[in-house]
Amino acid sequence: MATNKHALIRYKLLDKCFSNKWKKYFIDDLIEYCTAELTAYVGAKTKVSRRQLLDDITFMRSEGGYHAPILSVREGKRVYYCYDPPEFSILKQPLNASEQEQIKQVLETLGRISGVPQLEWLNAVQTKLSSGLKLDRQQRPVISFEENEFLRGLEYLEPLYQHIIHRQMLAITYKGFKQTDPTVYRIHPYYLKQYNNRWFLFGLNEDNGQIQNLALDRILAIRPLELLSYKNSDVDFDDYFYDILGVTNAIDREAEQVILKFTEDRLPYVLSKPIHGSQRYKDGFIYLNLKINRELESLVLSFGRDVEVIEPASFRDSIEQIVGELFQCYSFSRS
Repeated sequence: MATNKHALIRYKLLDKCFSNKWKKYFIDDLIEYCTAELTAYVGAKTKVSRRQLLDDITFMRSEGGYHAPILSVREGKRVYYCYDPPEFSILKQPLNASEQEQIKQVLETLGRISGVPQLEWLNAVQTKLSSGLKLDRQQRPVISFEENEFLRGLEYLEPLYQHIIHRQMLAITYKGFKQTDPTVYRIHPYYLKQYNNRWFLFGLNEDNGQIQNLALDRILAIRPLELLSYKNSDVDFDDYFYDILGVTNAIDREAEQVILKFTEDRLPYVLSKPIHGSQRYKDGFIYLNLKINRELESLVLSFGRDVEVIEPASFRDSIEQIVGELFQCYSFSRS
C-alpha cells in the first residue's frame, strides 16, 4: 500500500471518477482533477504525477488493495478509466488486513494516552471505534451509540475541517428548510459543532459581517474562493456557546435566570444529567443562566407535564402559548 500521506485521499478521488457514468476520465483528466482537489485540501499547490496515479490504479486493482474492477478502455490513441460495474466503490468495501492493522495500532496508542487528564473523552472514541469496526474477537454486538445513520452532509465534515485549519474562504451553496431556492453564502469558516446528532458550521458571512451557522445537512456544494483573502476570527467560541443551549445565539440578547420546577419523578433525572453547565438546584427548583432560544424551548417542551416554567415570565408565556395551540390541535382533531 502506498505510504504517501495523501494516498487515501487520491484513492477516494479516483473512486469518484471511475464511478462517474457520464464522463470519461483519461489520464490527463485524472491528473487535473486530483491536483485541483488536493491543492484545495492541503491549501498549497500539490502536483499529482502521471506515474503516481498509475501506481494508485495498480494498487486499487490489486489483492492487497480493493480488488477494484477498473477497466482501461482505449479510444483512439488514448485510454480512459472506469469501473465495471459502475456501481462499485472502494467506500463500500470492507477494510483490508493492512487497514485493520493500522487502525489497531491507532487504538493501542489511544489506549496509552486515554488516562491523561482532560483526555478522558478518548475512552468513548476508542470504544466506538473498536465496536464499529469489529476489530476484536467478539462477533455479537454488545454496545451501540446514538447516531443518525441517515444524516446527510457528513461528507462535508472533513473538507470543512481542512478549510478551517488552512484558512480558506468558501462559497457555500445552501438551501434551508424554508427556502425555495438555494443561496450562495460567502463564508470565512471558523468552527464546527455537533448538537442533537447534527453538525453545524460557524463562520463570518462576508456580506453582512455577522457570525452565521449552517447545518451541514442543508449544504449542497462547497467551493474555495482563492482570490478573496481570509479574515481571521476574533470570536472565542467557548464564550460564544457559554450561555446558550444548542447552536442558536442571538448576540444582542442577554442571558436570563430561568427557573424550572420538575415533578418528583423527573427531578432525579435532571439532577443526574444537568441541562446546562450553569444548572443549580435549590429548594426544589432548577436554576439556569441562559439566553432563551429555540433549543431551550424545545428541550422544555420535551419534558411534557413533568416540568413547569416559573421564570422568566416571557418564557413562561411563550411555553403556555405553544401548549395552548397544541391543546387546540388535538381538541380540533377529536371534534
